[in-house]
Formats: sequence, structure tokens, C-alpha cells
Amino acid sequence: MMILGLVRWMQPVHGYDVRRELLSWSADEWANVQPGSIYHALRKLTEEGLLREVATEQVGARPARTTYAVTEKGEDEFETLLRDMWWRLRTPVDPFAAAFSFLPALPREEATAALRNRAQLLRAAHESMRASLDSDWVRKSKPVHVGWMFELWIARAEAEAGWCERIAERIESGVSYLPDELTEAPGWEAMRAQTERLAGVDGGDREVPENE
Repeated sequence: MMILGLVRWMQPVHGYDVRRELLSWSADEWANVQPGSIYHALRKLTEEGLLREVATEQVGARPARTTYAVTEKGEDEFETLLRDMWWRLRTPVDPFAAAFSFLPALPREEATAALRNRAQLLRAAHESMRASLDSDWVRKSKPVHVGWMFELWIARAEAEAGWCERIAERIESGVSYLPDELTEAPGWEAMRAQTERLAGVDGGDREVPENE
């Protein structure tokens, strides 16, 4: 949707300008739009009839540049995708959620250190976003809603940092990971034994990464 929407907004537009605009938005970080895939996406959208080639130009020895515009079919597709993303709630893919699912596989000391380190990283990101939000770059050169997006990211970073610290405290206190009736389950016993070996209970100390 990002590429289709940008072509719609900037048309007629070269792929290079679409790429430059997306990079200026840091869309590779929050929208999973990778710079190297943009030209392929433009060609694919054209093959699907969502974009059309307006012209191909070549200046000197530079590679030829194709100018794109949105077709009527592309307009309809953009409107459908846009409203679908506005009105439906989706859980974003988060690799940390997968790692946290296996919390008992980490020694408690390492888990608490990792969570506190994550909180520090989130707060550093929060401060960076706050500085951007307060800068002339956002206040004077970007639409107002870009600042609102920064406010959303800041709120999420603050909330997750606080959560990390609360969970680290619970883990450090020794709270059980499972209800009593499940603590003797075979799979749990095997995981707990492996975790104890990692922690050095069965001999040999294992270093825990420092909380940077």
C-alpha cells in the first residue's frame, strides 16, 4: 500500500523519487518496505494493472528512468487497502514475542538483565523520537499528522519500557512461571533442567551479558 499510495500522491513519478521519499520517512524501519524491493514492487504493480508506465527517459549515460502513474484499478485497490488498514486491528509481528514465549529457557538472572537492557534501549529510542518531535524538521517541514505518529511511537516505547521493568522485578523475585499443577509436567521438567545447566547449577558458571 505504501508504494501504491506514494505513486498516487506524487504522480507522475520516477521509481528513484519513490525510493527517496520512503527513505526520508524511514519506512524500512516501521512499514517493512525495503529500499531494494521498491523497483521490483513498481514492476509487479504495473504487471497487475495497478500502475501504468507514463514514459521512459534517459539522460546521458545514466540508467533509463521510468515514470509511473496509478490506474483506475490501482485507485480502487489503494482505497480498499487504506480502509482495511484503518478499520481492522492487527497484531504487528514482533520477534521479541517469540523469544518471550520461551522465557523459562533462560536463567532468571539473564532474563532480568535482558529485560532491563530492553527497557534502556526503548527509553533511548523514546528520547530520540522526542527530540525529533520537538525539532524544526518535524514541526516546520512535515505535515501535522507526522508529529502525531511520533507521539504514538513514543507512547508505545514508554509503555513497553515500563512493562519490561515490572516483569524483570517479578522474575527476580522468584515467582513461579507455571501453576502448581503443571510444574511436574515432563516438558517443563526437561526445560527447567536445561536452564539450570545453562545457569551453572550443574557445574561451571555461565556469564550473563552485562546490562548496557
